Amino acid sequence: MHAGASRGGTGARIRGARAARTGLLMRRLSNARRLLYRVIGAPLAMAIIRAWWGMCRVVRVVGEEHAQAAIAGGPIVPVYWHQHQLHCVRFLLDLRGRGLRLGFLISPSVDAELPVIVAQRAGAQVVRGSSSHTGARALRDYYVALQQGISPAITPDGPHGPRFEFKPGAILLAQLSGRPMLPLAFHASRAWRTRAWDRFVIPWPGARIAIAVGTPRYVPRGLDAAALARWQADMAAELHELYRRARDALAAA
Repeated sequence: MHAGASRGGTGARIRGARAARTGLLMRRLSNARRLLYRVIGAPLAMAIIRAWWGMCRVVRVVGEEHAQAAIAGGPIVPVYWHQHQLHCVRFLLDLRGRGLRLGFLISPSVDAELPVIVAQRAGAQVVRGSSSHTGARALRDYYVALQQGISPAITPDGPHGPRFEFKPGAILLAQLSGRPMLPLAFHASRAWRTRAWDRFVIPWPGARIAIAVGTPRYVPRGLDAAALARWQADMAAELHELYRRARDALAAA
């Protein structure tokens, strides 16, 4: 069989399996609950998120040219710590006008249907899967998403930690696809850190925000276990360094 046809057939099977999982999910979700999510839950959640974003002011973006250069070459793999989702996602969504199609991995469970609707209303694409229980399948679905021009955002220490441990999934995806990881971090002048495992950062209303974007990181093929471990350590160090750059940029703003 021709290689292109094989890849096409694989993609079709993956999309078919994803559609089957989604169909099963929607059959289990009652019409009343679905309507509640779409009419009340999702609009309310989006209103709160947008209001919170609007009450905080992004005063500096360090390295924005890296994001622009990476996006110009095609889809990317954005990476940031789980605790930094709120404003890293905001920054990435703002890049839609430059051609970025941001995507998220969200559990195929019924309980995750509300986050799915919220993500879609925010303008993001959704990949249904669980990195906790179906990691190989999630990696495969991420790869298909990249082939379709979607840039799947990954929190490398998620979804349950340990905090600041850069797991190998994003590196393997970048290696497999040939697309670069784009590391990001942010710092807020005033913020509340939740007591959850990730110490999720929620800036106070009126806080000033600085975002730092690193250089696109292309992963070579043929990594052995030791080289992969070095990449994990280097990427963790990069995210910590970007946080320091954001903090210093905010202090100088």
